[in-house]
Amino acid sequence: MKSERMECSLLSLLLLVIQMGTFFNACHVSTFIRQITMVSHKEFETAGKAPGLQIWRVENMDLKPVPKNLYGNFYTGDAYLLLYTTTAPSYYIHMWMGNECSQDESGAAAIFATQLDDFLGGGPVQFREVQNNESLTFLGYFKSGIKYKQGGVASGFHHVLTNDVDVKRLLHIKGRRAIRATEVEMSWSSFNKGDCFIVDLGKEIYQWCGSDCNRFERLKASQLAIDIRDNERNGRAKLIMVEDGAEPDALTKVLGPKSSITPATPDNEEVETSNKKKAALYMISDASGSMKTSVVAQTSPFKQEMLSLDECYILDNGVDKNVFVWKGPNANTSERKAAMKAAEQFIKEKNYSSKTQIQVLPAGGETTLFKQFFSNWKDKDQTTGPTKAYTIGKIAHVEQIPFDASSLHNNKAMAAQHNMVDDGSGKVQIWRVEGGDRVPVDPSTYGQFFGGDCYLILYSYKQGSREQHIIYTWQGLKSTQDELAASAFLTVQLDDSMGGAPVQVRVTQGQEPPHLMSLFKGKPMIIHSGGTSRKDGQTKTGSMRLFHIRQSSSRATRTVEVEPSASNLNTNDVFVLKSPDCVFVWKGAGASEEEMVAAKYVVSVLGRQSTDVVEGKEPAGFWSALGGKKEYQTSPTLQKMVKPPRLFGCSNKTGRLVVEEVPGDFTQSDLATDDVMLLDTWDQIFLWIGKEANEVEKRESPKIAKDYVDSDPSGRHGLPITTIKQGAEPPTFTGWFQAWDPNMWDTDPLERIRARF
Repeated sequence: MKSERMECSLLSLLLLVIQMGTFFNACHVSTFIRQITMVSHKEFETAGKAPGLQIWRVENMDLKPVPKNLYGNFYTGDAYLLLYTTTAPSYYIHMWMGNECSQDESGAAAIFATQLDDFLGGGPVQFREVQNNESLTFLGYFKSGIKYKQGGVASGFHHVLTNDVDVKRLLHIKGRRAIRATEVEMSWSSFNKGDCFIVDLGKEIYQWCGSDCNRFERLKASQLAIDIRDNERNGRAKLIMVEDGAEPDALTKVLGPKSSITPATPDNEEVETSNKKKAALYMISDASGSMKTSVVAQTSPFKQEMLSLDECYILDNGVDKNVFVWKGPNANTSERKAAMKAAEQFIKEKNYSSKTQIQVLPAGGETTLFKQFFSNWKDKDQTTGPTKAYTIGKIAHVEQIPFDASSLHNNKAMAAQHNMVDDGSGKVQIWRVEGGDRVPVDPSTYGQFFGGDCYLILYSYKQGSREQHIIYTWQGLKSTQDELAASAFLTVQLDDSMGGAPVQVRVTQGQEPPHLMSLFKGKPMIIHSGGTSRKDGQTKTGSMRLFHIRQSSSRATRTVEVEPSASNLNTNDVFVLKSPDCVFVWKGAGASEEEMVAAKYVVSVLGRQSTDVVEGKEPAGFWSALGGKKEYQTSPTLQKMVKPPRLFGCSNKTGRLVVEEVPGDFTQSDLATDDVMLLDTWDQIFLWIGKEANEVEKRESPKIAKDYVDSDPSGRHGLPITTIKQGAEPPTFTGWFQAWDPNMWDTDPLERIRARF
């Protein structure tokens, strides 16, 4: 059986070589066939055996390993194969092609990638990478940046570790989040005032800073200069910082007399914060004898049920230069083998840019970017592999952390995942927005909110010896535009009156974070649909009312009034049904006792006696009160998978507001103090305001955050957006960062890194 699979695998590879025959020179075909007929390349014997990155370069139709000290260096005339293995384990395969790479080498890289994918059981996620257009996943492997070197194997350039003191090159550093260093002509004409450059002379490495480049770019360029010294020179080089206009004689000796420097040139590429454009879904099939694509859905969002396990699909997001291939586990071998080739052919047929990124995803290995095009995506709880492969400290496994209020203060990972700064036992003050002012709410009714109102909730608690504050701005779905505007103004006013220190959290009805729900001393939060709580302004409630009760992961319970229809029931929860004649407490099969306790409190608020009803044994009067029995959610909800958080920078340093995603496993140092940063943790959005952010960034970033959520194809409308200032971060934010240092900004980061020169 095993030999049959190997023969089938080998045959598929040979067919693929024939399909790609135009890529190869005749003299290379026999060499390459010898390589693939080994079934498993000798370099793959160690592939995926340990977590981490492995890199090979295609040399003379063979694979040669790149020394680890030189990871991040890429010759523009070559093709590379990369494998990243996680601790799960799961695998990511990348083919990287330089701009001057030959067809022979790019074709060989594609075949080796297919062979490696087969060697690892067909489970890896595959990426096609093109110079200057690499995926964020790829860039995330090289936190100090990537360096493009001129030449390649055909020119005799090799990845060799030396202490060569005769190096002479000029590197142009671009980017604030994803750093790229490109080798350019050693001449003053290559410089501009808006960027940083590295003049590498072997024994001395000079970092030249244009007069118009900003502090964060200087910081990133310094990190790359240190990387060159420590890895390429084994620490045997001197780093020197040079300012525009203060060049030492050593530079003018190499570059000649300084000529006029070109003014700063703004970046032309803007990175989208989300997949705002429409996408299309196609099915791939070879049933007709050749690979064909047929339309499944013209526009996103899609439904997960559209993906049959027996087929392969192309998700076309070409307008954002992204094309995804999804491989069904039961699809035939030829379809799965030719997935990358089918995507490349698809790009040609659509006349998309050759820079378009391709990701090939096995079932169970879907990336966040792919899943966001589906409005109902669910990951199976038992799924392993890439869906759990990201690493953000202990948060990667936080779905297994039980909620323990007593440990919130010292367990930042749990505080972040459950979105709880503490156990809710601090001081609470609540005001209702009324007539453009805030009116105190009767403390006996704390925890009850009406959809026709807006509220301000001030929460004060101790963190160590310091008192901290959170202002929750709760906005009902049926509140007026005047009330919404007034709630925003009053929040700023309250924030200013407290010295600007509080954390601000804007909450839309139905999207209440767990911590807000925990503030009412053991009582469930109750949200009445419509109406208002203001005195003498109470809107008459309906004769039939249904309340949905659910306990959160932090054990806080929320009660929300919903439309009184049987279709709104859920087997996992408890419901309270109030009719003119009686009150029913309906307990679903998966409901908890805590939810039943909360239901009894809701009944007491309604001022009535109740009758308990167990799912499956409902009396006729229960269904008639709901307008008849209807289909409702009867299967236990799949446990939510933890989504990998994403960090974006909002900056107008290039002359217009640009949003860029931070690649890889972000750290605290990725928070640019001269920007506004957006942290997306899937069910919560944070806006972090750097102390040096300018007014345009502060003013426009909240709109970007709202647009980011509202335009998400997966339909996350109305998520809470929390605004946080640098230096006043709560654990709900800091817990998403590994080893958060509260004293990081006590000293200038640029001065700290200069100390390493």
